[in-house]
Amino acid sequence: QVQLVESGGGLVQAGGSLRLSCAASGTIFSINRMGWYRQTPGNQRELVAAIISDGSTRYADSVEGRFTISRGNAKNTVILQMNSLKPEDTAVYYCSLDQYSSMWSNYWGQGTQVTVSS
Repeated sequence: QVQLVESGGGLVQAGGSLRLSCAASGTIFSINRMGWYRQTPGNQRELVAAIISDGSTRYADSVEGRFTISRGNAKNTVILQMNSLKPEDTAVYYCSLDQYSSMWSNYWGQGTQVTVSS
């Protein structure tokens, strides 16, 4: 099993910044991808940003140029730096990890609330 612990959510005014961190622990073999998703009430969870094992990144169009995903200094951590935040960025943000051993496995964190006030 893999555990994901998120931190860094909170309340910020529009135009401000927040930094989310996700630390993975447990039975980790070879991480293929780590990423951040977000979800608002009544809506599907959507991809915000992801970083692949080769270091390449992927972003939702709505956050391109404002958010940056990177690997943390500690092993098996990922950081989401969120700048120029907008009220529409308000959501619960979830960390996700995909890895392959003898089969693909996907894991999720508990989620952290990000609220951007106008």
